[in-house]
Amino acid sequence: MTKLPGGKPRIGLLGTGPWAERTHAPALAAHPGVEFSGVWGRRAEPAAALAAACGTRAYDDVDALLAASDAVALALPPDVQAPLAARAAAAGCHVILDKPVATSVATARELADAVTKAQVASVVFCTLRFAPATARWIDEQAAAGGWFLGEAHWLGSLFAPGSASAYAASPWRREKGGLWDVGPHVLSVFLPVLGDVTAVTCAAGPADTRHLVLRHTSGATSTATLTLSAPPAAAEAALSLYGERGRSAMPDWDGALDAFGGAVDALLEAIRTGEPHSCDVRFGARLTEILAEAEAAAPMVTV
Repeated sequence: MTKLPGGKPRIGLLGTGPWAERTHAPALAAHPGVEFSGVWGRRAEPAAALAAACGTRAYDDVDALLAASDAVALALPPDVQAPLAARAAAAGCHVILDKPVATSVATARELADAVTKAQVASVVFCTLRFAPATARWIDEQAAAGGWFLGEAHWLGSLFAPGSASAYAASPWRREKGGLWDVGPHVLSVFLPVLGDVTAVTCAAGPADTRHLVLRHTSGATSTATLTLSAPPAAAEAALSLYGERGRSAMPDWDGALDAFGGAVDALLEAIRTGEPHSCDVRFGARLTEILAEAEAAAPMVTV
């Protein structure tokens, strides 16, 4: 590993959008084990405002922030994130990546290779893998085994008429839909519990809705319905497992701030031990491979 800090690790932030503003920046500012080294954004004014709100410095040169940091967190659209993450790794910075790490299989694999070559640690911020309640539940179910079926539905209402969500204007979410936005969350639970995916079936539903059927290395199968276009009254995120001990439902989690703090802790542990985290850039690249296969079976149609 490179850039093993002697004092508090310095972590910078690339990105200034709603996700960065509401989750990454406040979590980094509040984390007692790190120094929030600065913010870089594609637009200088939001970067300056976010940095001021969090008591850190804004950078207009991304390489200057990389030089001033031991690690960086990225809160950017996936295909903007990937080349910048590779650049950070080449500069010796460990990386906390957002999901999906990229929407192209080739780009995801290139990023994983770049991070591996640079010998830096990586974590992909799949919220459910780091939120305390869901992380414990995932570990418990993976240890228990004996699962026959997984069933999930993530019904977001981001694109419902009248939505006031700050994320509704996201161009990449409009283009890629729920499959790519919330699909990584579901896969990040199914894979550690049921095993890697060996077969993918995908069918289109209303708007961006996609129905997945997956076979796993354990022999179990799973299903997932994913959308950002559900009516607000129907919005829900739920996942259950069925097996030898009956049914186990994933617990609720309390937002993303604690989860991001957990992702920071996981990165620090990977840096300290030199052992890759199970939700690292290689895992993120695998999620992209699965999602790309599903998308090829039921592509989005632009009207």
